Amino acid sequence: MKTYTLNTLLLASLLLLAMCTQKDNSYNLIPYPTHIESGKGLFKISEHNTVSFGQGLDHIEYDFLKAGIALKTGIAVQKVDEAGAIHLTLSNTVADEMKEEGYQLTVDKKQINIEAISPVGLFYGVQSLLQLIGADGTVPAVSITDEPRFAWRGFMLDVSRHFFPKEYIFKVLDQLAMHKMNTFHWHLVDDQGWRIEIKKYPKLTEVGAWRVDREHLHWNGRKKQQAGEKATYGGFYTQEDIKEIVAYASARHITIVPEIEMPAHTNAALAAYPEYSCTGGPFSVLPGGIWPITELYCAGKDETFDFLQDVLLEVMDLFPSPYIHIGGDEANKAEWEVCPDCQTRIREEGLSDEHELQSYFITRIEKFLNDNGRQLIGWDEILEGGLAPNAAVMSWRGIQGGIEAARSHHPAVMTPTSHCYFDYYQGSPDLEPQAFGGFIPLEKVYSFEPIPEELSLEEGSFIMGVQANLWTEYVHTPAEADYMTFPRLCALAEVAWTDVEQKDFDFFAQRLTKHLHYLDLYEVNYAKSFSNVAVETAFDMEAKEFQIELSNPISFGEIRYTLDESDPTAASALFSDPFALDKTTTVKAATFLDDIGYSAVSSEKVWIHKATGAQAQYMHPYSVKYPAGGDMALTNSLRGSKSLTDGRWQGFLENDLDVLVDLGAKKEIHKVTLGCLQTVGSWVFFPSSVAFILLDEQETELAREAITNQVSLQEAERLIQNFSASFTQRARYVRVVAKNQELCPDWHAGAGQPAWLFVDEIIIE
Repeated sequence: MKTYTLNTLLLASLLLLAMCTQKDNSYNLIPYPTHIESGKGLFKISEHNTVSFGQGLDHIEYDFLKAGIALKTGIAVQKVDEAGAIHLTLSNTVADEMKEEGYQLTVDKKQINIEAISPVGLFYGVQSLLQLIGADGTVPAVSITDEPRFAWRGFMLDVSRHFFPKEYIFKVLDQLAMHKMNTFHWHLVDDQGWRIEIKKYPKLTEVGAWRVDREHLHWNGRKKQQAGEKATYGGFYTQEDIKEIVAYASARHITIVPEIEMPAHTNAALAAYPEYSCTGGPFSVLPGGIWPITELYCAGKDETFDFLQDVLLEVMDLFPSPYIHIGGDEANKAEWEVCPDCQTRIREEGLSDEHELQSYFITRIEKFLNDNGRQLIGWDEILEGGLAPNAAVMSWRGIQGGIEAARSHHPAVMTPTSHCYFDYYQGSPDLEPQAFGGFIPLEKVYSFEPIPEELSLEEGSFIMGVQANLWTEYVHTPAEADYMTFPRLCALAEVAWTDVEQKDFDFFAQRLTKHLHYLDLYEVNYAKSFSNVAVETAFDMEAKEFQIELSNPISFGEIRYTLDESDPTAASALFSDPFALDKTTTVKAATFLDDIGYSAVSSEKVWIHKATGAQAQYMHPYSVKYPAGGDMALTNSLRGSKSLTDGRWQGFLENDLDVLVDLGAKKEIHKVTLGCLQTVGSWVFFPSSVAFILLDEQETELAREAITNQVSLQEAERLIQNFSASFTQRARYVRVVAKNQELCPDWHAGAGQPAWLFVDEIIIE
């Protein structure tokens, strides 16, 4: 007997609340197909239905179909040799020029037919059919012709920072297959753990797979392993495990691309074999985010390349992927600069500098891979010093690396931090588990366009596809990994598969409300962040006042709110139209379905003060990358969260903040406050000082107060600090000057590079 949870009942309500659009939302398909035509009537699956096959199939698609139907309906179908009610066929006449992964699916009252030119096409047709089947076994009549937009539809899981058991990898592969994703990028090694057994070098897992357990501490607040401490946290996959996982993926038409990091992110490897470093060690596996990391494989020793080639030979024996990922990112070259062997290599090879030494390193590894029938792919830093002749680029630091690769006629996969990093927050940090930083909600993922408009048609053809990345510094368990991945992976699946002309976020959101029930069947612990209520202010020019607007990203359910600091209930005020506040108030709001709270409770303190809505004159421009609310960002009554990309923080790169706020008339001023953010890992620091200056109508100075920052710039936690000054003075203008740190400190990973200053609101009381 099935037990229906509250979550399942709520999702059933979601299905009833989905709104109609010009597209037919009766077909619950994610990703949405290339072409779809509605039919009349329903096909009813029952125990009497049979499944038959054309020639050339090994029945593996039947196994998935049977299991999926049983899970969704409880009905068991059987296969037969003669014509069945459900028929899978390989055909060369399905459609003109259909891609290998394409398929045709037709449903009428009497039968279901899936045709494709390859088994993978049939497999994706089966996935679409399973999504169409209702819990009662009915399938709407339809005709679908479908194929993917991109050849590379990927998801990366980092198992180095936190180890995930083999069984969870199987679950990930199942979810990728359901969403027609075909590439699993497996980040197997890094500074915090080596996760793949290499038989020729057993210490890679005996030593490199284990670190001291500091899991109770913040990731960036963990000391290195000390003398006498035992390394107890970790794990690794045996070669038998990997063979099993590769076979499991292959059955689902998923290619696993292994990543073996080089020349940086090597602490786990060098802890086991320090002789392949520049210094000889000793090293330990890092327990967390310890910066700066300068340890690299020594590019001057031939023994280093012998070691890496031995490792890669075993990796290639395990993984049939045409691509092997070698990392290539974030290589701090300080050790190469002083290493005699590396400097000798630079001279002997006629290289200009350490950047060209990295290019030499990557090119040498690429030649080895090419000689063994494989291709190299790496993060976009492999462009530095010159791209290896046949390499592919994974563009993560924005899209520029992909543009550069495509213009050079090199394949590229787009996976920028702006849209594809699933370790970033997807909702307000106040309502979410701790994340790496940033802010990438569901609609931001869906909005991504992998082919930059700067590229010509020919250049655009070198964009192989798109990939999501889940780094796991703050992701400890499979449940947490599910939470960070879904439903954002549903959105990326549609970016990767669906023609851009077919994409529409509102339509996607309607289908998603139904699709979530499908995820429930597979026990996916998806996030409900998309239902959280956003509290925003908008200035009403006619009424000359700020008004409060409440919304959730996919516009379903009812929003109820309170203004007395109590949590909203089904009896609380129902939001319908924007409303004004006349004093500082905490607004709490939540999404309700059938009088039951669905979302978390959003809480926003709206600061109504003497500068609310006032004009601010900027002496230095804010960054176009972080404009927040533009010229009214500092007087819109809203504060920022600990996420620097929540849309509330206004950023200044190198520039100081220097603004003049016009109160419109002389007013009594008792206190002025400026809110600032520090997130060291993103090169954002508190100002060195903040000066508050009061002026009269002629802008003559009346009073001044300067506050010096007392918080260490090395503080690892993300912090918000209020810089405040007290006055007893009437003034017309308030000038606020916050001094930017200008450059990242010497100890920082970005030493000498421009520093950021982030501010949210100037509160005048």
